[in-house]
Amino acid sequence: MRRIGRTVRAMLHASELVVYDGRQEVARHERLIPKGTRLDLEHYLEALVRKPGAFPGATTLEQARSAGKFTPVHDAWWEAAKAAHGERDGNRALIEVLLMGRHVPHEHLVAGLASAVRACALTSDAVALEARKAAEADEVAAPAVPVAEPDRANVTSLTERRLAQLPPDTRPLPSVAAYDQLLRARQRADRPAVQGEMP
Repeated sequence: MRRIGRTVRAMLHASELVVYDGRQEVARHERLIPKGTRLDLEHYLEALVRKPGAFPGATTLEQARSAGKFTPVHDAWWEAAKAAHGERDGNRALIEVLLMGRHVPHEHLVAGLASAVRACALTSDAVALEARKAAEADEVAAPAVPVAEPDRANVTSLTERRLAQLPPDTRPLPSVAAYDQLLRARQRADRPAVQGEMP
């Protein structure tokens, strides 16, 4: 929504489309090889919050289901929320949960929905809490992988590598002896003349 009216740059690659706003990547989508239309549910969530009645029959919802982004767990929580709060408020609660997916990894959000269904916690706040618990459990369960320090003994600088490929330099070292005479001439010119001394 922030980029409405702005000029963006789109790069079309063999398998994907990448959109940039200045130098910042703002979107990346799979390229549709057979001509067709793919709608991303996330792009329509703000509009659906204002019109939650349009959500159940939305084409973008069906495409999200077929892509596996809208799971049976989503459906189970949604049905329970509609039964508890009514059609309109149940739809709005699910849309709020989907908006959370912009900040919460998909697997944590699904785990949060599953826990919320089991606990009959049918608000978006309850799902957010359960998703956070799932994320914290993953952090505790994941063992810390030590980062190995690179072996500095085997690291060669690029300059050293390039110099090693050059033939040896057999030229004599430079000398500044020829310039010493210039220094002596300058010292004589700077010294004040003593009476009776020839310049």
